[in-house]
Formats: sequence, structure tokens, C-alpha cells
Amino acid sequence: MEVCLLCFLLLFFARAHCKSDIHLGYRVTLAVPVEYSGGFLGRAFLIETNQMKPNFRAALSVEPIDGKYSCSLEVFLGDVKVWNSGHYSPFFTSEKCVLELTKLGDLQLKGARERVGWRTGTSGQGVERLQILGNGNLVLVDALNLIKWQSFNFPTDVMLWGQRLNVATRLTSFSSNSTTFYSFQIQHDKIALYLNSGKWNYSYWEFKPSKNRNITFVELGSQGLEFFNDKHHKIAQILSSKRIQQPLRFLALGNKTGNLGLYFYSPDKQRFEAAFQALNTTCDLPLSCKPYGICTFSSTCSCIRFLTKENGMDSDCGDGISGGFCGRDEVEMLELNGVGSVLRAAPVKVNISKEACANFCLEDCKCVAALYSSGELGECYLYGAVMGVKQVERGTGSTYMVKVPKGTHVGHANSGLKKWVLAMVVVIDGLVILFVLGGLGYYLIRKRRKNIPTTDNTT
Repeated sequence: MEVCLLCFLLLFFARAHCKSDIHLGYRVTLAVPVEYSGGFLGRAFLIETNQMKPNFRAALSVEPIDGKYSCSLEVFLGDVKVWNSGHYSPFFTSEKCVLELTKLGDLQLKGARERVGWRTGTSGQGVERLQILGNGNLVLVDALNLIKWQSFNFPTDVMLWGQRLNVATRLTSFSSNSTTFYSFQIQHDKIALYLNSGKWNYSYWEFKPSKNRNITFVELGSQGLEFFNDKHHKIAQILSSKRIQQPLRFLALGNKTGNLGLYFYSPDKQRFEAAFQALNTTCDLPLSCKPYGICTFSSTCSCIRFLTKENGMDSDCGDGISGGFCGRDEVEMLELNGVGSVLRAAPVKVNISKEACANFCLEDCKCVAALYSSGELGECYLYGAVMGVKQVERGTGSTYMVKVPKGTHVGHANSGLKKWVLAMVVVIDGLVILFVLGGLGYYLIRKRRKNIPTTDNTT
């Protein structure tokens, strides 16, 4: 059986609702436009679960990405995309996008000239049909309903109710900045959120079970994220921070903010809402500001303006020094007072001084910033990017240092934060001067009034 859908209209949705399973020999085709259009979307819904809405649906989609068209198999919960075959490696095609369950039981995505761009690799394993289960798991099963392939084994950026993730598994979400991405990682002693940039990996949130208990897997339950050990005993959980009547439906790692949320469906508002979020303030987000920007107490971004165009900065809050620091000999570390970072990497050194920490960054040409914590351990953290920077209370015991070309004047080290402080100083000084002058004027007037009667009596 073959269904061919032409999708040349802008924002056109082609829905082929089919509540039965997809069997061997099934084939559906979406036409791909000849010319690129950023607003185009072609989609055919193929199968869905027999549940109250919002229910799960599987679809074949053609979408524009960076000047090309991707062909993918997707799973939706209502209007929320919860799984995508091309999440890590998009299949780009032209002319057509084809989904076929071959007679040998292999589910394939094909493009022009029958070129295979994605497959399940289940040929010859007795696959009989493709199903979507009530928990959103897309599965290939044999005649005995034994699962031969399932989407739950290939997590993307969403974890569904009832889904388990083992240690060393992670969810990944790609930000608009192509050089960075977020990840939610399950480790033996904790779960954590990471910002990944090249070879650098920075954590910005974590949760650890008490008493140093080890994690074997995590599972999303109706009320929260549950942690289990190797004996399948629950050892910890993250519960909803709201009192909700509806069960949780999914956990998601946001691609815009990098925040982790647990979501339920609100029948009254007819939309999904967050019952829990790992980070609740703007400045705790890893990319709340652009590189070389500071997130202030007012949750606004202020650029570090100590670098001007003549010093190598392309623009305020730019990506950094033109050409980087490798090959430059004349560099130094500049301290930013009242500034810290939400990002943490493994400390390069402990039990060292602030000066030694600065030297470690100076000696590594790929290091652009350092954070020194003067606690009991004297920890030194190095950074390959100036990101996640925020204003902090003074006296926290940490010092944030940025690498700059040598000779950069401290007077140039002006950020919006320092301008704000300067403005406050000017205002306060002005009030003091006004108060002094007012007091002096009042004194002179009182003195003059006292002298007037004396003059009259003498006369």
C-alpha cells in the first residue's frame, strides 16, 4: 500500500489518520519542494493511540533546516514533539521523503533514487507491524508481540511517563548557538545538567540522592522523577513543586534555556504546564546572556565593555577576542569584582592560590576565563568560553577573572554593572552635597534672623 501526499503549500499539514497498525509493505511518500522555503512544513500523521486527547500520534515530516529539507519520523503528544528519528543526525533529502516498512521487517526513511537515510536495522528479525503504545513508545513487534525495536531505546530531549533511563544515558537538546548544546545526564551518584561547548563540559545544576546512594536507573512516575538502585528499590525522587490533579506526562530539556521541567496537561487551559523546573531564576540559566555578558540582580544583561574594537573585540558582548589567544604572548588576567559563574567544570587544581589559578589560565591558550574559590580547598576552575556569568554578592569567597590582551587599562574594564554602581555613587554624592548645601543655607538664614532684632534695639 502506498500513500502519496503533495505538500507544496506554505504551512500545509497533510494528515492521513490511521488507527490500525502499520504492516509489512506499507509505504507513504511526501513530496519535497524544489525551492527552499523557511516557512514550509509537510506532515502526514500515520497512526495514533486510542486515548483521550491529547493522545500520541506518529507522523512523517518534511521540515526546513538551514537551507535544506529534513525527512524524519516523529512522535507527538498532542502538539508537542516528544521523539524524532533525526534528532542527532538529520536526514536531508530532495524530491521526496519516503517511509517504508519493508517486507523483510526493516523500517526505513528514503529519499530520491531510493537512497536510505535512516533505518531500524530489523530486517530478518520477524517484524510484523509498527505500533505506537499508550505510553508513546513507537515499537516494531513480531507475531508474538515481542518488541524488536523501540523508540524508548533512543531518547532525544524528552522522557515520557513510564520511560526508564539507565546510568550513562542522557537527553540532549541543541540550542540556537550551533557551537553549544545542553545535556541531561544520569550518573552513578547524581543527575546533572550540562552545557557542552567543544571539548569543554560545564555542569549548571545537579541532584544527588542522600547518603551517597548509587543510582541504577531513573523513571518518570505520575508524581515525579523516581530514582532506583540495582535492587529496583526507590532511593529518591523529585516531586512536583505544584499541587496538581493531573499526572505528569513528560520530562523535557528545553533547547532555548537548557532548563529541565516536569510537565502535566491542564484540561482547563488545554495546554501543558510545568509542575517542576530545575532552575527558577533567569540568571541561573547557562545562556541567560550572550558571551561576555553579565546577568545582573535585575535579571537583565550587561556587556563586559573592557575590550574595545582596537583591542580585538568584534563588538560589545561579542564572541571574544578575534583569533583567540593561541599565538598571543602578551596577555593578562583581569578580575571582575562582584561577578561569578553558574557553570562548573572539574577543578583543575585544588589547594592553590588565586595567583596560581590565574597562571594556569594564562598558560593554556584555549582558556579565556577562570574562577577561583577561596574556600577550604582553594579550587580553581578554567573556562573555554565566557558564558553563564552573573552578578553575585560581594564576600562570597570567589573571584572571576577574564583573559585580556596585556595592557588593557582597568579604566576600560567597564561593564553595565560598573556603570550602574557609578551612577549610584553619583546620585548619592549629589544627595550628600545637596544636604550639606541645604544645611549651610538654613544655618545662614537662622543666623541672619537672630541678628535683625539686635540691630533694631541698638537703634
